[in-house]
Amino acid sequence: MSIVTVQLGQCGNQIGFEVFDALLSDSHSSQGLCCKRENEAYQASCKERFFSEEENGVPIARAVLVDMEPKVINQTLSKAAQSGRWKYGQHACFCQKQGSGNNWAYGYSVHGPRHEESIMDLIRKEVEKCDSFSGFFIIMSMAGGTGSGIGAFVTQNLQDQYSNSLKMNQIIWPYGTGEVIVQNYNSILTLSHLYRSSDALLVHENDAVHKICAKLMNIKQISFSDINQVLAHQLGSVFQPTYSAESSFHYRRNPLGDLMEHLVPHPEFKMLSIRNVPHMSENSLAYSTFTWAGLLKHLRQMLISNAKMEEGIDWHVRPPLSGLPSLGKMSLNKDLHFNTSIANLVILRGKDVQSADVGKKF
Repeated sequence: MSIVTVQLGQCGNQIGFEVFDALLSDSHSSQGLCCKRENEAYQASCKERFFSEEENGVPIARAVLVDMEPKVINQTLSKAAQSGRWKYGQHACFCQKQGSGNNWAYGYSVHGPRHEESIMDLIRKEVEKCDSFSGFFIIMSMAGGTGSGIGAFVTQNLQDQYSNSLKMNQIIWPYGTGEVIVQNYNSILTLSHLYRSSDALLVHENDAVHKICAKLMNIKQISFSDINQVLAHQLGSVFQPTYSAESSFHYRRNPLGDLMEHLVPHPEFKMLSIRNVPHMSENSLAYSTFTWAGLLKHLRQMLISNAKMEEGIDWHVRPPLSGLPSLGKMSLNKDLHFNTSIANLVILRGKDVQSADVGKKF
């Protein structure tokens, strides 16, 4: 089943490019890990989800690009075309010449209603290209004006017009030190509206991804491109085709539906996050060895201690032995810092994955 991606604002469009590039690169780099038949099935499933019919042998991303300024969209279209591996649709973008000034209200109340018909028409055309439609993946920032304001407006319209289709928003949490002076207001207003209209909110924190780039990827001068590539790697590990636990012969057909079935058991609990191991530069891979037992041990402790990366995990944090403590006991215990969640899904990728013993630890 196919996913239509909506890229909003500078952040959404730059991340969207990296996501599509990573997805297609991964589908081709899988050769050699499996037999030819499995490789071909993996590539076909990936293209069905994220790319439409090929034009002169080049896959076209199932995406709509929206920004109120043309610069980033033009750069994104050019980078995709120059890659030679894939590209965006010729008429799948919408831009204007005046931005939203980092003002959520201007994006939501002015640009949104003014351009609603044009943006929704582009999305409708992209949906109609899908033989089997899974839902929408919406990439946006919370700090700026276009991504947050128009992102909230477009998501609300998608809920009104496609109420039976799934909608997952990937939202970028701003740096704690601040990107724009009104980022707190933009973020609160974005969350309050998305919580009513989206089915799931996948949150990435800029501070956490920045630390991954610095400490695990060993990048000295960290750019937004570096951060976006880490985000794309994490998203690819979730959205690329996977076998279900019940059947090892067919890939999951509905990627958004499968994720939400496991991770959003109640509509009021829809804030999601990703823990991904291992993170490291390609230069370090040749000198590293991993075991499934070691990776799962680190991943489990990252979940318990609410760590964003495997370096610096607090191994002293432990969940209670018999369920959650009562409210009275919790208020008295100042050392209780374990993370709580109502649902988790483990996705394993790599060689000898069948030998991994997940057991009941998750």
